[in-house]
Amino acid sequence: MSVLIVAPGRDSEAWVEALKNQHPGMNIYTYPEEHEPEEVEFALTWNHPRGLFKNYPNLKVIASMGAGVDHILSDNSLPENVAITRVVDETLTEDMGDFVLSQVMNHIRNLHGYVKSQYKKQWDRSQYKRPQNTNVGIMGLGVLGNAVADKLHKNFFKVSGWSKTEKDCDNVTSYYGKDQLEEFLNNSEILVCLLPLTEDTENILNEDLFDMLPEGAYVINVARGEHLVEHDLMKMIDNGHLSGASLDVFREEPLPEEHPFWEHDRINITPHIASVTKPESVVPQIAENYDRMKENQDLKNKVEMERGY
Repeated sequence: MSVLIVAPGRDSEAWVEALKNQHPGMNIYTYPEEHEPEEVEFALTWNHPRGLFKNYPNLKVIASMGAGVDHILSDNSLPENVAITRVVDETLTEDMGDFVLSQVMNHIRNLHGYVKSQYKKQWDRSQYKRPQNTNVGIMGLGVLGNAVADKLHKNFFKVSGWSKTEKDCDNVTSYYGKDQLEEFLNNSEILVCLLPLTEDTENILNEDLFDMLPEGAYVINVARGEHLVEHDLMKMIDNGHLSGASLDVFREEPLPEEHPFWEHDRINITPHIASVTKPESVVPQIAENYDRMKENQDLKNKVEMERGY
């Protein structure tokens, strides 16, 4: 029984070391080193090559290295009856809350604008809003969405949230379903996307949705690049309906040098760093699921395949 790590472009050695420290007897292969596919029953991955896992006849579990699983589920050739798990980690949720709070504060105090003014040596002052007078809407009220809502509430923002199904969240005005989406958006001066990426949510950040936001609204996307219709965002910023956007995720990463987002003065770009998985923090839950698999016990943080998260 072996574990296979598949993470092109990532430092797999840090994961190997953390797993062996947590579970000294674990036999680990790192793709693409030579190994016998029949030995592998547990895979740990991020952005694996499409079609790879169909070559492992005894694979039982595919574990995501992060909170998202769309990079796994987008592979249409996954073996049948393989369980998929995701990471739920307190460090990740805290980091996401801190990042979104920083972006919201950056917007209401126009800090990004002052950086540009400094380059131009312009002494430009602008009015700012206070948290108590700012409505922030969060799309997606899962673990990360709740953490962000709590962080914003503790910093005196007015917080509302929207989800596919009804949620009962402390200190959040909750909306759910298509029938309540427009009312939610009408009250969101700052919109934060933390939705899982599914067939229903792909391209959800589009012109029609932006049009339901109040004039001058600001968009923050820290979920997935595929949520956003990029042309629609630029159109709605350029025509003045949106005041700008902060984007941490993109359809293609790294963002190509020729992409128009780089030069847009009202789009703030960060390189997918809102919340980064640290192996030493999440490996204990991965090792526990490995043991649960061996004992035929229920897995922690198992993905519901029909929902996509």
